[in-house]
Amino acid sequence: MSGSTFGNLFRVHTFGESHGPGLGAVVDGCPAGLRLDKSDIQKYLDRRKPGQSEITTQRKESDEVEILSGVFEGKTTGTPIGLLIRNTAQRSGDYSEIASYYRPGHADFTFDEKYGFRDYRGGGRSSGRETAGRVAAGAIAARMLQELGISVMAYTRSIGEIEIDPKAFDRDLILQTSTAMPDARADERARAYLKECMVEKDSAGGVIECRVTGLMPGIGEPVFDKLDARLAQAVMSIGAVKAVEIGDGISVTRMRGSENNDGFESYEDEGARHIRKLTNHSGGVLGGISDGSELILRAHIKPTPSIFSPQRTVNKDGENIGIEIKGRHDPVIVPRAVVVVECMTAITLADLLLANLSSRMENLRKIYTE
Repeated sequence: MSGSTFGNLFRVHTFGESHGPGLGAVVDGCPAGLRLDKSDIQKYLDRRKPGQSEITTQRKESDEVEILSGVFEGKTTGTPIGLLIRNTAQRSGDYSEIASYYRPGHADFTFDEKYGFRDYRGGGRSSGRETAGRVAAGAIAARMLQELGISVMAYTRSIGEIEIDPKAFDRDLILQTSTAMPDARADERARAYLKECMVEKDSAGGVIECRVTGLMPGIGEPVFDKLDARLAQAVMSIGAVKAVEIGDGISVTRMRGSENNDGFESYEDEGARHIRKLTNHSGGVLGGISDGSELILRAHIKPTPSIFSPQRTVNKDGENIGIEIKGRHDPVIVPRAVVVVECMTAITLADLLLANLSSRMENLRKIYTE
């Protein structure tokens, strides 16, 4: 299987299946000398692990990371960083029945068509559990960005039709609410809505918003490796994501150019002249390159496809059948996917920051002659 590697210079390769012995990632290209501890990675994994609330799957996994290589005496060595997360709570018997049919909304049918074979235990490689390796790798990328004063923050913007109120935004609540909403009232309403979905044996979707502050202008390449294009690829590679927006996103289709364009102004700070935008409809990206404004990205997440209500499908013999899926499943994917979006954003930025070192001759002079 190809396509398990992302990035050009900061390269992340993930491996493992939902019900195999474990999952993980290999990070190649991380600069030497970055202070890195297991706890730097574990705190990110703890945000996506299952079984933490009534609105997540009750599969109990510790998701404890092991650093196998690439770190010595608390610092990265510049060699590949091997990361392993062992599976400890597999119940493959929950999935034995689905070996004979195709679940609606899943990759069962397409995997069989492509490979002529599939790991039906929880979806195998196409399972959302694959993202554990991404999160472990993304934690390293985020640590690298922190050293440069760049902060990546994602949160739940909406679940179903329930959306946060920007005026009630409280960053601390992202890690305190079970929905990852930074708005206590919206969190309460969303949890009530999800309980209704569960009673009705159904699921919900939503929107994750990611904001990046401290990103300097000039990051991203102007053609195929545009910053927004690479971000879209990274975030769309997350299994449940169906659309990605940058800045004002699809709402620009209803605007005029006079409304959508971001004007500029010059200002003085500590004796130096600087340029900044007056508005940020572009979401921090112009011509595929960061403009120094806050980077704003939204990922639209589909409802969890594993629902307990009756559905129609086809078995491997081509017969029409009715099914009722069993097992342990999230009524909503959004809260646990928040950190995945955050980490894929961090990985993309880390890769493009390294690529940007070769954009000017003066950068090479600083490295090799100064």
